[in-house]
Amino acid sequence: MKHYIIPIFVPHLGCPNDCVFCNQKSISGQQKMITKEDIRNTINFYLENIKDKEAKKEVAFFGGSFTGIDVEKQEEFLQTAYEYIKKGKIDSIRISTRPDYIDKTILKRLKKYKVKTIELGVQSANDYVLKQSKRNHTFEDVKRASKLIRWYRFNLGHQMMVGLPDSTKIDEINTARELIKLKPKMVRIYPVLVIKNTRLEKEYLEGKYKPLTVIQAVETCKEIVPMFMKKGIEIIRIGLQNTDEITDPSIKGSEVVAGPYHPAFRQLVESSLWYDNIVERIKELNVKVKKVQITINPKDVNNVIGHKRENIDKLKDMYELDLIVKQDEKIKKGKFNLEVLETYPEFLEEHN
Repeated sequence: MKHYIIPIFVPHLGCPNDCVFCNQKSISGQQKMITKEDIRNTINFYLENIKDKEAKKEVAFFGGSFTGIDVEKQEEFLQTAYEYIKKGKIDSIRISTRPDYIDKTILKRLKKYKVKTIELGVQSANDYVLKQSKRNHTFEDVKRASKLIRWYRFNLGHQMMVGLPDSTKIDEINTARELIKLKPKMVRIYPVLVIKNTRLEKEYLEGKYKPLTVIQAVETCKEIVPMFMKKGIEIIRIGLQNTDEITDPSIKGSEVVAGPYHPAFRQLVESSLWYDNIVERIKELNVKVKKVQITINPKDVNNVIGHKRENIDKLKDMYELDLIVKQDEKIKKGKFNLEVLETYPEFLEEHN
């Protein structure tokens, strides 16, 4: 069954401070305080345009720190969305917030309005990295909040970042390892982009912060993604959503100054993982392969071929190998069958 998210952006509401990387107005494209009418208009617009009436529909309050908003305003927003749940028009509500803005009273309030999912902005498990990013909370806050959220039977989500100031690849792998211990149902992975009008932009322009390249960010995410997949934790996003503001720094109107921006960042990561798996399987054959056919689920085709056919071209350039892709819905997503269609003659045979 399809699942549609109806996003409601509440930029910077509830945030106690400005993290070095954050400009919620740029990230969300939202410039003003929202009202009940804004929420109703957004929900109605999405409901009118979702053709699949049987699909699950969820209102999601993104941006800012929802549970840090004035309590009356929280209840006003939640009540507005809850009206649609009571009418059977939407199925659930999700919110995102900071780990230090979770306690039993807050969770009871969210339960009252049928909130189903709570996503925590974790960013890192390293307290020094959190301090450098001006997060003003510790990883102990993350552990405490995560346990409370699960205790009250909400779906727990985590958001982590790659490339924070003074963070290393080892730090980020360790963050993934620590989050897995807290048993989230889902996770988002965001490579750090330098956004206009942030402290990080100032540090970047002063040469104090060096962002990751796209290749570096992909390589780190390639280490992290299989860790979550192995534990059955859903990865609901890799990289920031592409918008008019979050786009290539060379495009007029972009709020991105620098960093590993790519419009298809998730595909780069997943395609690279596929490439490595295919090459590993071919090497196990211990013969010089000229042409192979892999059979995959249709949903995996784009990632197997790669962004702009990158995997096909790389196999040809690196290994003089032609890759034939065949689709079969019977093949489980993420799996593949490999068949050798042609091999190169052995060196001795060529010279006999």
